[in-house]
Order: sequence, then C-alpha cells, then structure tokens
Amino acid sequence: VVKGESLRSPSPRDPASSSCSSSSASTTSNTEHQSSDTSASEAVKHSHETENTTDTRHLPPGWVQRKDSHGRTYYVDVNTRTTTWQIPQPLLPGWEKCVDNVGRIYYLDHNSRTTSWQQPTKESVQNFKQWQSQWSELQGDVYQVNRRHRYSVTMCIRASVCVFPTERCKDSNGQVYFVNHSKKTTQWEDPRTQTLPNDDSLPEGWEMCCTRKGVRFFVEQNTRKTTFCDPRTGKYSITKSLQMMYEVSFRWKQAHFRSRCQSCAVSGHVNIMVSRQTLFEDSFHQIMDLNPQDLRKKPNITFLGEPGLDHGGLTREWFFLLSHDVFNPSYCLFEYAGKSNYSLTISPASTIYPDNLSCFCFVGRFIAMAAFHGRFITSGFSLPLYKCMLQKKLTIKDLESVDPVFYNSLIWIRDNNIEECGLDLCFSVDIEVLGQIITHDLKPDGSNVSVNEDNKEEYIRLIAEWQFFKGMDEQIKAFLKGFSEVVPLPWLQYFDAKDLEMMLCGVQEVDLDDWQRNTVYRIYTRNSKQIIWFWKFVKEADNEVRLQLLQFVTGTKRLPLGGFAELIGSSGPHKFCIQKVGKHTQLPRSQTCSNTLDLPPYKSYMQLKKKLLFAMEETEGFGKK
Repeated sequence: VVKGESLRSPSPRDPASSSCSSSSASTTSNTEHQSSDTSASEAVKHSHETENTTDTRHLPPGWVQRKDSHGRTYYVDVNTRTTTWQIPQPLLPGWEKCVDNVGRIYYLDHNSRTTSWQQPTKESVQNFKQWQSQWSELQGDVYQVNRRHRYSVTMCIRASVCVFPTERCKDSNGQVYFVNHSKKTTQWEDPRTQTLPNDDSLPEGWEMCCTRKGVRFFVEQNTRKTTFCDPRTGKYSITKSLQMMYEVSFRWKQAHFRSRCQSCAVSGHVNIMVSRQTLFEDSFHQIMDLNPQDLRKKPNITFLGEPGLDHGGLTREWFFLLSHDVFNPSYCLFEYAGKSNYSLTISPASTIYPDNLSCFCFVGRFIAMAAFHGRFITSGFSLPLYKCMLQKKLTIKDLESVDPVFYNSLIWIRDNNIEECGLDLCFSVDIEVLGQIITHDLKPDGSNVSVNEDNKEEYIRLIAEWQFFKGMDEQIKAFLKGFSEVVPLPWLQYFDAKDLEMMLCGVQEVDLDDWQRNTVYRIYTRNSKQIIWFWKFVKEADNEVRLQLLQFVTGTKRLPLGGFAELIGSSGPHKFCIQKVGKHTQLPRSQTCSNTLDLPPYKSYMQLKKKLLFAMEETEGFGKK
C-alpha cells in the first residue's frame, strides 16, 4: 500500500508528462517507452567506462554520475537500470528502496511501516511529521471506530474521488497504457492505484494529494510545505472532509445497529391507544403492562376521538409529543444539565413521585422503542448519561461538558495550594431541591471533614461523581434497566455519545437549499405562483417556524443525518411533497404518513401565509381525508 501522504514527482522519463491526442496515443506512448528503455540501457552500458566517470564519493552505493552528448549531467542507478536528472541522496536510517511487481520503485520506511513513491529526505520526513501533528490535533473532532471500519471509510472516500475519464489501451507491442481523455495525456501506471492526480488549475509548483483518511491537502513543490488550504480559493478542505468522514462512519454504525434490530424484530403490531389530554399517563400504563418483547413489534398508535389511521405518521407524532412531555423540566423527571447547557439529566426533584423508579423504567423502555424503530425524540441527554448507556467510565473531563465553570473551579483546586489560599471546604455539598437547601455528605460525616492538600484529590473525585447525577444512582439504574429490556446495551458498543444523540435526535437545523432540492410537486410545478409564495414564506421564516412547519407535515421536528433526501414515509423513503388540493378558502392539510402538504390554490401570498400559519399553530389531531 502506498502511503497517501507521500508525493509523486515526474521523472525525466515519466510518460505522464507528455501531452497527446487520443488518436495518436499509441504511437506516442510506444516511442516514449522505447526511448526511455534505450536511454537507461545506454546509461548502464557506459556506467562501467571510467573515462567520463566523475566523483562518486557523495553518491549512494550503486549510483554513477554521467553527462550526455549535450553536456547535461544525469545519474544512473546500476542496480535498477534507471536514470534521473536529480542528484540521488543516501537513504535515511530505517528506509529501504524496493521495486514492485510491475517494476515501479518505492521506498519502505521500517520505522513507521509505511511506503512512499517519493525518495525521503530529512526535510520531507520533518514536514510529514509536522502534518501528522496537525492532523492529530484535528482528529479530536473525529470519533474513532474499529480497525475494520476505518478501512471501509477510507475505501469509500477514495472510491468517491478517484474516478477519472481514463481509458485502458495497448500499443503495438501489447504494452498497456492509460489515456486521460479529459487532459489528453497518457501514462503507464493505472490511475486507480495512484493517489489523486495533479490538478491543472492549481498554481504552478503546487500539487494536490489525498491522505489515507481521504482528506485533501496541497503541497508546494518548491518549499515542500503542506497545507489544507486550497491555494486557488483560500478555503480549507478539512472541515468538509471531517464532516464527510463522520457521515460515513455514522452510517456504518447505524446500519450495523439497524440490522441487529431487524433480526430481533417481532412480527405483528403493538396497539397503543392514548388521549392527547392524558398522553403521559396512558402511555405509561400501556407500555409498563406490556411484555418488553412486545415493544419490538411495530407500534400502531390510535389517538382517542380521532379517526386517523396510523401508516407511520401517527407513530412519529406520538414519539414527538410523548418525548416532549417526558423531558419537560416542569414534570421534574429531567432538568437541564447547566444554565447554558440544554441537554437533559435526571432531576433530584424526581423523588417527589412515590413511584419515580417505575417512571424512569418507563422512560428507558420508551427511548429504547424510539431507537429500535428508528424514530426521533425531541431532546438529547447530557454526556454523562450517554456514557452510562454506552457502559463507559466517566472522567472528570466529562464534567466540562456539563458545567464548565464548576469544572474549571475543580481544576484550579487541583493545581493550587488551597491551604495557602485559605479556602474553607469540607466533604459535603449543598443542593437546592424545590426551593429547599439540602446538604449531602460526600463521605460519612463529611460535613466535619475539612479539605486540605493531602485529601483534595479524594474531594475532587467525590464531588465530580456527585455533580454528574447528584445522587440519582437508583433512578439511572431504573432507566438503564428499562432500556436494556428492549435494546440490550451491548448493541450500542459501536456508538459514542455523539453518534447516540444523532441516532435518537436526528438533525434540528433546516437547510433551505436541501429542502428545495428534495421536494416533489403534484399538479403544481416548480414555477407555480403558489409554490413560489410557499418558498418565499419558508425563506422569510426563522428556524423555529420552519421546524413547526416540518412537524405539521411530517409529524416530527427532526431530520435524518442526510436531510430531506432521507425522509421516510409509510412504505419507505418518501420526499417532502406539495400537492394542489381543495379550494382557496380552505386551510392546508397534511398527510404525515407520506410527508405530503395539501396546499390549496391561494390567490395571494398574504393569504397563503395567513392560512399556513393558522394551520400550523391552531390545528391538532388527525382525521380521515
């Protein structure tokens, strides 16, 4: 395997540097090939003659310096029978020069177990180490996967970029060569086995390459400096590439999880009948009364008093509405993790419910149902709660995502002498629950144990553990128990916290361009005035109104990772649809099972806007069409 970070410069006999038309490719390539072999053979033949041999003390073993008939200096490798215009340098320690099965020269680094087409120099190795250091810093934003998956990601990315308009041909001697019809050039090497080719639009002296992880970078040949910044546009390729890598990574993990769910799905339907007025209570009693295995059946939701039939839309509506109730901080089951952090964690006030452990078991089952059936919930959890679901050990660093101010204060205590600062701390913590201040000892009789330099490490550990869940250990166990009854926790082993949130919550930001690209029309056309008015309304609206419109039509405010192109209907993928139905005096309607908006032919933009807002904000429930 050739190292993706290596550079490949054309040699004096490289056929890729010759330009030709497709009609004369065979003759040109054959001539170049024969002349190259002749040049090399003559050079080797004369290499044993001493009358023109120059000083070789500074050349690597097996190399000879010669001059051609025009007085130009070139260098001959007697072992490989090749020539070059550049002065050959001795190989660095740990490197070896090799030849592959088609006669191409490459260099093997025994230190890092990598290969390169380019002969290494101290400067190139130093530049590569510098690039590796930069990449390591950026990799903090990329979530690691197992070795098998990393290989798959790399191959998928390369397959998407290494596609050239190239034709495989043979010359009169049967020698295979390749013609690039776009650039009208030929080369002996198969372009599918090489890294990205040079881009003619790059400034002179620049080359574009691709790392083993599929990220483009650029090399200035004169200085041998590398950068992720495109010299043509000044834009960095790393952000988009990282996002692409994450999407490929997440899709692989999600597909593996979905296959587990499908293989363990139970045939039939589980019927759940709820009232909108008592949604939480009705859902709680029916889910807890069912066998956990029955929750793997396809849900069939009925809202009492509504004749709507569930072909997927009512299920999405149920998951959306129930998760909104479950996670509402006013119900005291969950609270926001911090003042500026709207992720959710278990609330200490949840103990006001006599049967709060059953409530959290119910929430665990409900969240597992959403994961098992591929539905979205409205809010995400805090990082510590996700790590509990993933059965991963918590560290003090995780506290930074929950409460960065509290985390920084603990770091300050760790790094400074608290006795010199006069801090009066003890092994207890005060917490406010429903307006009352409650003191909790971090260890037995902690209120009477002072914190000093000798025991501050223990204090930091205990108070960090407390801050994660504030003593809600039993509630967390009940939540995880309910979840694992439907979805075993080992099924989540490929995910990390970001992946788990993406699977449960989807995407909340609406991309208007993506929405327009993936919308289909019935009776209306893209140029119908009502459609133009509709997109004008969406463009003028803020993100919250757009999400409200999305929920009105699809039953949820969340989108899959792939956006509108991956919306799901009752029978599989179904894009957002706008169809002409009814009279201009009627309100818009929606068919959530097929992501369809029934838009009447309104007479003006203001009428469309008024009717649409009223339908989104004031209507509730489902009925037969």
